[in-house]
Amino acid sequence: MSKTSQRTPPRVIGIASGKGGVGKTTVAVNLAAALGQRGHRVLLLDADLGMANAQVALGVRSPWNISHLLSGEKTLAELLVPAAPGVQLVPGASGLRDMAALDMGQVASIIHAFDPLDEPVDYLVVDVAAGISPSVLTFMAACQQRLVVLQDQPASIADAYGLIKVMAQDQELSEIYLVANAVQSDAHGQQLASFVNDVTIRFLATNVKYIGCVGADELVQQAQRKYRPVVDFAPGSRASADFRKLAQALEKLPAPEPGSAGLQFFMERLLHAQQATG
Repeated sequence: MSKTSQRTPPRVIGIASGKGGVGKTTVAVNLAAALGQRGHRVLLLDADLGMANAQVALGVRSPWNISHLLSGEKTLAELLVPAAPGVQLVPGASGLRDMAALDMGQVASIIHAFDPLDEPVDYLVVDVAAGISPSVLTFMAACQQRLVVLQDQPASIADAYGLIKVMAQDQELSEIYLVANAVQSDAHGQQLASFVNDVTIRFLATNVKYIGCVGADELVQQAQRKYRPVVDFAPGSRASADFRKLAQALEKLPAPEPGSAGLQFFMERLLHAQQATG
């Protein structure tokens, strides 16, 4: 067990986006890998339960996924796949329509599966589906800190605002951070985040925080074609440097309040959120 794991419970970080195609899973995978490279024990939960693709992005294969957990064929510990240094993946299910619309009892089964897990974890990174489906909102409500990934495109900005609106107003969630992806410069990322924050302050009376950006980098696409995180495939690239900065920024975030951390907290929050939305 790592020293970090002995001292503090894991932080639970949700990664979401208002729409698909903006690099949400790329951010989740590379952030997890960057944290792993920094010596942390990371559990990456692919919670995009209908179109999961973290396995593809990490270049790992498993015959088992969350659907086998629900069927009782496998335990959560048996699903874990070593995916990168310091990182273990909980594979989601891809192409299984029923997994995209789980009922409350099924999601509760996933939640309870964390209970007997005896793994030292510093960060639990939860990659949810795009949009504002009930399962997305349930998972995000259970996380301690929430990263919303967006690009400088009208549809991405509008949908990110819609996601923030639901989380901030309907769910009364805080600790919402913006990650500007595929931007031309740091200044571009800051400008995009500032614009979104101005809108949320004006119309929602909510302040969303800017945590960092990832520059547009062809090496990200090259890494994807090789089924590897770019922080491993091209560690000297601009995008890799940005992901490492993002990992450092996460480390510097204020610690959650006592009693609001760890896998047990994650399970309890998931159950509470499900009861509220059920």
